[in-house]
Amino acid sequence: MSMNFGQAIEALKDGKKVARAGWNGRGMWLVLVPGTPKAQLRDGTPYKVALGQDECEILPHIDMWTVNAHGRQAMLPGWLASQTDMLSDDWQIVN
Repeated sequence: MSMNFGQAIEALKDGKKVARAGWNGRGMWLVLVPGTPKAQLRDGTPYKVALGQDECEILPHIDMWTVNAHGRQAMLPGWLASQTDMLSDDWQIVN
């Protein structure tokens, strides 16, 4: 079943993974990260070094599981939708 962007956002809020049929990379999808009010920062991590604190709030955001042409898979934090993504009606839930 295809959805519009608004429906895809609602599916993310319901804890589902979503993707566009029109994306070039196969196996790519989005997930909503609900955020963490008091994330514990480990020594040596960029947040700990930059903030000089033991904890910080991480706000809700959307991450993307990416797959490139060479098969490299990685999580991309803070995915942003393009205008094409927002206007497309080929969104679907990924199992």
